[in-house]
Amino acid sequence: MVLSKFMPSNPKFSARFAEAARNAHVTAQALVDLLENYTDVEAKVQRVRDLEHVGDRLSREVTNLLAESFIVPFDREDIIALNEELDDLVDDMEDAAVKLSLYRIQTPLPQMAALARVVEAQCALLAQGMPLIEDTGKVSELAKIAEQIYTLEDQGDDISDEMQRTLYDGVTDVPGMILAMRSGEILNLIEDASDQAQRVAKTVESILLKNA
Repeated sequence: MVLSKFMPSNPKFSARFAEAARNAHVTAQALVDLLENYTDVEAKVQRVRDLEHVGDRLSREVTNLLAESFIVPFDREDIIALNEELDDLVDDMEDAAVKLSLYRIQTPLPQMAALARVVEAQCALLAQGMPLIEDTGKVSELAKIAEQIYTLEDQGDDISDEMQRTLYDGVTDVPGMILAMRSGEILNLIEDASDQAQRVAKTVESILLKNA
């Protein structure tokens, strides 16, 4: 790692991570559109699936670059962690979209869209900050971006907690119970995406502090 401070590293890593963050943001936008404009559901779910495949491709490219590169921009363990976290972020959003179709949800709960909006805002910040990941002069700027992501995650927790408290209110039959359980599962997947965005931000902060 010491050598990497004095020798040129492969710039393709930061380019791939920036692209992965942009893809996560586009995925979040697609999930918001699905939930807020609940028409052409199968086509919109397929759009999210397609974006998840893009994320998988970018993740494989990072893995291949890591295997091929002698000098890397930061610790290999951090590259692996960041790569997995970005991939998991998109996976969580895809899982939520797929479950909407699989469970034949007729009308998503409004809290799902509200929470997806939180994830979209987090991903927008990640897309803004990721291109700066190798610039040690941007530590303060990235720290501010990370703080905004953490604040958004807290807001997402509040939305989820409120829905969990009322999820089973008025449920009196088995179909209603099943719908409530499935809706709760989908909301949890969107919340997982919010948590994952926070993990990405923490890893980026850690990388910058190590290399400052």
